[in-house]
Amino acid sequence: MPDSLHDEEILGKAYDSRLMRRLLAYLRPYWRMTLFALVAILLFGVLQAVPPYLLKVEVDRYLDPTAHAQLPKFLSGFLSSNPLVGISQIALILFLPTVLLTFGLEFAQSFAMQVVGQRVMYDLRQQLFAHLQRLQMSFFDRNPVGRLVTRVTTDVDVLNDLFASGVVAIFGDVFSLLAIVVVMLKMNLSSPCSPSR
Repeated sequence: MPDSLHDEEILGKAYDSRLMRRLLAYLRPYWRMTLFALVAILLFGVLQAVPPYLLKVEVDRYLDPTAHAQLPKFLSGFLSSNPLVGISQIALILFLPTVLLTFGLEFAQSFAMQVVGQRVMYDLRQQLFAHLQRLQMSFFDRNPVGRLVTRVTTDVDVLNDLFASGVVAIFGDVFSLLAIVVVMLKMNLSSPCSPSR
């Protein structure tokens, strides 16, 4: 039992799967927008692997002519044999499709998850407020009102940050890491290696 009414309760586990399932249930009414944000995050992660691959192409084709790397057909037909023109073309590919698409996808998924987070926060606060209205007056005699107000406002706002930023950051980083690892493995397996004699 706490020593005073103002003592906070002992925190539980750092991750509670049952609590997380309850929180994710609030996303169900907004599953379309959440799915859109997840697809945008997935595409954003894939695009994170494009710049390292284009830099590899630039080094193999123009800066290290002895590499004799095989390029994909769509790139070998597009890139010039002149080093200055080819490097400029690669820079153009890096800027126009990659940077602009990355910016667009990041904006789209951030906007979608902010909207979802605000709507989830609204639903949660409505439920909490309705629950508080149904409680007996003796409950408010036993519990400090300031703590209850903090639960309804500040703690719900923290949950909004979880939905709007935390989920995006976790999935975005995981997808980016996976895409970069796949491209690096593909580049390593396809690169010719000369056995040491």
